[in-house]
Amino acid sequence: MIARLSASPHLLPLRFDRALSSVNLLALDEEAYAAASFLDERLLVGAGEEIWAPWSEIEGAAAGLGGDSDYIFHMGHVGSTLVSRLLGRSERIFSLREPAALRTLAPMRFDAATSRRLETLLRLYARVWRPSQRSLVKATSFVSEIGPAMMARSPTSKAILMFVGPEAYMATILAGAASLPELPRVTPARLERLHRRLGGVFWKAENLTVGESAALGWTCEICALASVASAFPHSVLWLDFDRFLQRPREGLAAALARLHGEARETDVNAMLTSDDLTRYAKAPQHPFDADTRRRVLDDALRDHRREIDHGLAWINAAAAAHPSIAAATRLAAGGRTI
Repeated sequence: MIARLSASPHLLPLRFDRALSSVNLLALDEEAYAAASFLDERLLVGAGEEIWAPWSEIEGAAAGLGGDSDYIFHMGHVGSTLVSRLLGRSERIFSLREPAALRTLAPMRFDAATSRRLETLLRLYARVWRPSQRSLVKATSFVSEIGPAMMARSPTSKAILMFVGPEAYMATILAGAASLPELPRVTPARLERLHRRLGGVFWKAENLTVGESAALGWTCEICALASVASAFPHSVLWLDFDRFLQRPREGLAAALARLHGEARETDVNAMLTSDDLTRYAKAPQHPFDADTRRRVLDDALRDHRREIDHGLAWINAAAAAHPSIAAATRLAAGGRTI
């Protein structure tokens, strides 16, 4: 098993048990990785070979591995899955989307044991199918909280930081059939993360309007992204998804140049002529494109105008009261790529 783990990405460390003492490994081929929108429990439906292995064996297998990964960190609902799929069209990039094991570690107290587990996972995610490849890990949104720790363990790593402006973000959340019902469930954790970053308690989740809760989500995540950019200013690329959709060729070229130092015209053309730009990235069986997104956003901006205005007022007040929030907002705005 150690030899199989070390040889290729074929065995994915999918999830920990409750005690974090063993890991569920799932056998995936290159085609399965390319198809998966999420490397999590959803893969278990109709899964092939599964193995539960002691953590000590996983750690031992990873100890001799080298190589670094690049990352996509994002605030959620900002096209990160689409960009990951597009970049994965390059022969030089092996894309992994939202490994579940990272979600387990992200909220934990970052002690020595958690640090070792993160180190081991990153070594395993850096495995590739061919020597010409380099892995590109798209993390779940809240994993950005440990983005600086991930980057610090991969000296050559680069990161794409994906976001949109607060109005577009709030409109997307408030109009979403899944994101709106999810908002009350995720708000307390986001508030805790933001309070921890600010070093105090300043708001209560139950006192926030729906629009303010969406604004809190944007603020929490932009601050997490800014923490990565502040720690590694020469290794990141800010990518505003709405601007990307207006000029995808320029956005993809900028991303490839950041990740690999150059943007091959053949790679960019392969991405632009793929069907990824006309499909819903998380469920490619459904059509979805930039025009559809624009219509949905326009409707949401109109239908939820009052709550969006509440959210904008909340962000402005929070930025006025907390310089670190204002600084994060300026950093993202100043770092826009295209």
